[in-house]
Amino acid sequence: MSEHANEGVLAQNRVRTLAALTIPGVLIGVVSALILFGLDEAAALLQHLLWNDLPGAVGVNPDNGWWIFGTLTLTGAAVGLIARYVPGHAGPDSAESEMAESALPIGVVPSLAAAAVLGLAGGVSLGPENPIIAINAAVLTVVIGRLFPRVPGKLIVGMAVAGTVGALFGTPVAAALLFTGIVGSTAGAGALFDKLFLPLVAAGAGAVTMNFVGGTLLDITIPPADNVNGWDVLAAMIIAPLAAAFGLLGIFAFRWAHRMFHRLSNPILFTTLGGALLGLLGVIGGPITLFKGAEESEHLLSTTGLSFGTLLMYAVIKLAALVISAAAGFRGGRIFPTVFIGVAFGLAAGALAPGIPTSVVVSAAVLGLVLAVARDGWLALFIAVVITGDVAVTALLCLAVLPAWLVVTNAPHMLADDAGGGHGDDDGGGHRGAAGSSRG
Repeated sequence: MSEHANEGVLAQNRVRTLAALTIPGVLIGVVSALILFGLDEAAALLQHLLWNDLPGAVGVNPDNGWWIFGTLTLTGAAVGLIARYVPGHAGPDSAESEMAESALPIGVVPSLAAAAVLGLAGGVSLGPENPIIAINAAVLTVVIGRLFPRVPGKLIVGMAVAGTVGALFGTPVAAALLFTGIVGSTAGAGALFDKLFLPLVAAGAGAVTMNFVGGTLLDITIPPADNVNGWDVLAAMIIAPLAAAFGLLGIFAFRWAHRMFHRLSNPILFTTLGGALLGLLGVIGGPITLFKGAEESEHLLSTTGLSFGTLLMYAVIKLAALVISAAAGFRGGRIFPTVFIGVAFGLAAGALAPGIPTSVVVSAAVLGLVLAVARDGWLALFIAVVITGDVAVTALLCLAVLPAWLVVTNAPHMLADDAGGGHGDDDGGGHRGAAGSSRG
């Protein structure tokens, strides 16, 4: 058989393989979205119970400092009890892993889901990303492994990551950008979109399903800029690296805080202490500095007349809350609270430069903060553009990401076990080799 004939056969086999895997890919995306929706709804119901029904029943204002302190302290104790005594021990510490490095045993899922829901409902400053990705990967590895036994487990985990990311943001674009960064450096000519095909199937199915049942979890509206001029470009290129540097302060504090908390050894002790410290921060910053930060970001953007000092205080308190939440053993992700920090930081910058459009200062600050915490340029650009909904700032952000990347590129990652400084095992795109499961 000639060389061209061999190539044709290989191409046909590749097409048949991708077509056959489309069915489990769609199923993975749909199930990923439904599990995310269920977990988020469970957290919302519990949050309403803790912060509306219970204080109403006893005649207490839930914004009262003692209620905030007590609820967060008890949330910390409850998560600690799960991590100490419940089978599965709430899964691996979110501070020590990125996304889903491999599928967890299915027996871990109940305790991890309980810890995540408690944290989301109790006011902990973490989002649902890490635990829901781990839960989806564990569940779908079992389900898809039984329905389609020939699908490799590593591929199932990769599609679960993509499906969950698509569902989280209501669009497959974030997953496409994330996986482009991961596989781009290893893809040969003509192979990149083959590697993106199945993640896009899962991400698209997850996004469509989530939009049907509940919509995106990150729904923020910012007035678009009437026009973008040179001063706006300059402002974005200053704000983004400053925001990134601000985020790095939190990363260095996180690494120290994680060591200090875990010296207590017993998770009941360090998560309870973490909850109490979060309660104190909540008393100082108020309810707007609690929870994952999505709805709070929208509320902050709709509040007028806040001073530079107040806005900067919100950013500092939320950064401190993110550090403590991530370091003290709570289960959750960092993107959603990081967006709130970026919104507060950007509005504070806008208070100093009132002539710069809000969409510019906020998107540039969110870009810098997400870049520092997630260390993914594509994801940072995507989120910065999505929260503004302003196409006019896209080109501006593509310039602003460059000086921000120079600030973060050699800094450590926000991982407890990352002792190498954050650049020794990068793949060139800001992704550590530990996230191998997401390579599909």
